[in-house]
Amino acid sequence: MTKIKNLIYVAAGLAILVILWEAVVLTGRYEASLLPSPLDVLKAAVQLIKNGTLFSDIKVSLYRFIIGYSSAVTLAVILGLVLGRLTRTWKIIDPIVQVLRPVSPIAWFPFIVLWFGIGDMPAIVIIFIAAFYPVLLSTISAVKKVDEIYLKVARDFGIRKTNLLTRIIFPASFPYIANGLHIALGSAWVFLVAGEMVGAQSGLGYLIIDARNSLRSDMVLAGIIFIGISGLLLDRAIRFFEKRVEKRWGIVSREGI
Repeated sequence: MTKIKNLIYVAAGLAILVILWEAVVLTGRYEASLLPSPLDVLKAAVQLIKNGTLFSDIKVSLYRFIIGYSSAVTLAVILGLVLGRLTRTWKIIDPIVQVLRPVSPIAWFPFIVLWFGIGDMPAIVIIFIAAFYPVLLSTISAVKKVDEIYLKVARDFGIRKTNLLTRIIFPASFPYIANGLHIALGSAWVFLVAGEMVGAQSGLGYLIIDARNSLRSDMVLAGIIFIGISGLLLDRAIRFFEKRVEKRWGIVSREGI
C-alpha cells in the first residue's frame, strides 16, 4: 500500500511539472526553438527510441560509468579502511587529498587526453576522479566511528588484523560508507555527461551536444530527461545493493531507527 501511495505522489509531482511546463509554453513568451512543448519533447524521445540512438548512447555511457565508478569505489574503500586505522599516515595524506578534492575532474581533462588519448578512457578517468574522493572520505570517517568495544572483543577472540578489517570494521562502517556511495554516484554521473560533452563522439552527453548543434532543442530536452531517469535508476540500484548487504550482515538500516 505504501508503494502505491509513493507512486501516486511521484505521478502527481510529475503531472504538476508537465502542467506548469505547458502553461509557460502557452504564454507564447518563448519560441519553440527555445522551449519546446512537452508533446514535442515526447515525439523527439520516441524518435530517439525508434532509430536506436538512445539505447546505443545509454549503453556506451553505462559501460563507461560502471568501469569508472566500480574501480573508484573498490580502491577508495580499500584505502579508506586502511587509512582509517593508520591515523598518523592519514594526517600526512589528508592535506594532499583536501587540495586535490575540490578540483573539478573536468579541469584535468587536457592532461587526461594527453595521457590516455581519445576514446572511452578520458570519460572513465573523469568518473573515477569524481567518485573516488567522496567514497574515500566517507570510508575513513566511518572507520573512525567504529565502536572500540567491537575491536576489543575481536582482539579477545584472537581475530587477526587482516580479518579485523573485513569481518568487523567494514560491516560496522558500511551504513556510513553507503552515504558516500550515493554522493559519489550522483557526482560521477554528472561528470560523465560533462566529460562526454567535452571530448566524446558517443554517449548521452554527446547526444545533447549533437542535438544542440542540429538546433533540435526538443531532442536536447529529451536527452536531459533520459539522463535524469538513468541517474535515478542507478541510485535505486545502489540502494537495492545497500539493503541486500545490510540484510545479509544483519545491519539495521538507520532509516528504520
